[in-house]
Amino acid sequence: MDIRSYLCQEARSMHADSVQSLPPAADWPQAREEWLAQYFAMMGVTSHMAMAERPPLNVQITKETQRHGYRILNLYYEALPGLFVTGNLYLPTNADTPLPGVLYVCGHGLNQKSYYQAHPRKFAQLGFACLLVETIQLGEIEGHHHGTFHRGWFNWYSQGYTPAGVELWTGVRGLDLLASLPEVDGDRLGVTGISGGGAVSWWVAAADERVKVVAPVCGTATFASHVCEKTVDGHCDCMFFVNAYGWELADVARLIAPRPMLIGSANRDGIFHIRAIRETFADTKKVYDHLGAGEHVRLVETPGPHSYHANSRRAIFSWFLRYLEQREVSEDAVGDIDDSPEAQEDPATLRVYRNGVPPAERVTTIQEDFLTLPELPSITSQEELANVREKTLAGLKETSFRHFPNTPCDLAAEVEYEIGRGEEVAGGRFAFTSEGAWRLHGMWTLPDSDTDAPAVLALRSPHESRKATEEWLNGCDSSWARVVAEPRGTGDNAWGPELDWHVRRAAMLTGRTIASMQVYDTLRALEAVAHLPGVDSSRIVLAGRGQMAVVALYTALLHGGLQGLILSDIPASLSDSSNPDGTGIASEILFALQHADLPQAAGLLWPTELIFYGPRPGTFGWTEDLYARLGAPGAIRHVMSLGRWRPGSKG
Repeated sequence: MDIRSYLCQEARSMHADSVQSLPPAADWPQAREEWLAQYFAMMGVTSHMAMAERPPLNVQITKETQRHGYRILNLYYEALPGLFVTGNLYLPTNADTPLPGVLYVCGHGLNQKSYYQAHPRKFAQLGFACLLVETIQLGEIEGHHHGTFHRGWFNWYSQGYTPAGVELWTGVRGLDLLASLPEVDGDRLGVTGISGGGAVSWWVAAADERVKVVAPVCGTATFASHVCEKTVDGHCDCMFFVNAYGWELADVARLIAPRPMLIGSANRDGIFHIRAIRETFADTKKVYDHLGAGEHVRLVETPGPHSYHANSRRAIFSWFLRYLEQREVSEDAVGDIDDSPEAQEDPATLRVYRNGVPPAERVTTIQEDFLTLPELPSITSQEELANVREKTLAGLKETSFRHFPNTPCDLAAEVEYEIGRGEEVAGGRFAFTSEGAWRLHGMWTLPDSDTDAPAVLALRSPHESRKATEEWLNGCDSSWARVVAEPRGTGDNAWGPELDWHVRRAAMLTGRTIASMQVYDTLRALEAVAHLPGVDSSRIVLAGRGQMAVVALYTALLHGGLQGLILSDIPASLSDSSNPDGTGIASEILFALQHADLPQAAGLLWPTELIFYGPRPGTFGWTEDLYARLGAPGAIRHVMSLGRWRPGSKG
């Protein structure tokens, strides 16, 4: 098995399971609440959407421009204190009020208010109030969408953070703004946009039932296609939630149906392939048909690349008139946008900030505090530790390790060959099946002993030199067996560093990470060790270096029965970033920072013996304080070489 084939297999399985078991229509509201909770969690907006009272929008209008039949207000609002959103509000003049409102969410075009201006202008000419809102990435204050895409911020996955959640929230607040206007009927709101705005149209409509009609354009395809066809490589981080629950895009449709949705997509889109678009539409149509609302969902295919087409634009305008105005206007009669140069406003006319950016802006740093991560707990007793550990493990299993198979496959552990010491077994090579077709390997070496020996199980690291782990174990207590296991991504199942960036992003779409897959492999390796001749499987010390120290740590926490844990060069936190090209330590684990960062995970191992090989990060001071507070039989050792460590020693 290779990693690309595996991720594609899992993505296709995820797609096959999508919308397959739909509850009766009568049970839909209750089911929707359960889906909504998962959706908000994956978007990172649970606390935001649960606010009893949302913070004031503090809308500031910086300019007004009068045009024939409509006017344009340049404005900004605060989605959260300091999270400024810039936009233009297009209002028809001399129209009957209240008006239906449209939220136009921008894609990734530069100078967004200018680039997309023809669309809100047309809506205003048709009698809608249309608020165009810019993204945090390409608005007048340049924030960040490209965390994993360009900057190596794979720690976003550990936080459970995605800029899709921020855009969802700013869109919801845009609806708040529209609904607050005296000119707008808050019961008649719609949302639309293209590309990134097409994705955000899905996100906002799913989150907020005030959206009565939605039209995502060029933002629709199966997640399976993004993995299998590698189109994920062309996508911004805002196109996806952190997929801990293994959803497909059509699963989001369960939150939108039966409200009218028109999907516009191009048939030669390089990042949303037409077959995957049709598959998503077919699955979405199944949801709508199930609710008796099949006529409320439509796919409009247009010729050409990733872009609007006159056919998609006209269909959207006609669709919105039908469902927000109850007016039947044919697509031919409704007309298209006027994108002639003379009809366009100069970017300076549409600019919001006339005298500089407001002080104390959070747009550029919202990724740092959009989520409130838990503080390290105060634990003063073994009983408190047990309670925190139980809660932590439940949270990790619910999201971080949810992808673990419910029923493990046959381990099929076998000794492939033995190495002798005279007539005695001195070790050899073993194999076991971790998951599906993943056949993993390891080596073991036994001491000269008449009885089964305790063992140090060390994890081979990705891209390491030959025999590096074996050499690292040199000097280990001579009475102990030495075992080296190769989780996927190492040894025989390694892949080159040039694939790391893709694998890390694609794995998230299937609800896992490299590290969480390796945790599962290590748990299975511990099972395999029990089958090795000459090894006392009741006395195992697990060991890892760098990113494999992270794997070893969470494996030990999940396993719960190890004698000790050796950690070398462990990162200070899962909040640490990576290399922009995806190489380096791949230690992210979905949502782990919402449950237990590395120091807390280590502390919750008490009374397991912890051995820090070499310097340890200062963040683990909390761990040492906890061990000291709870006392024996827990112990922490510090060694500069494994030759200085003896199990049960005080060194």
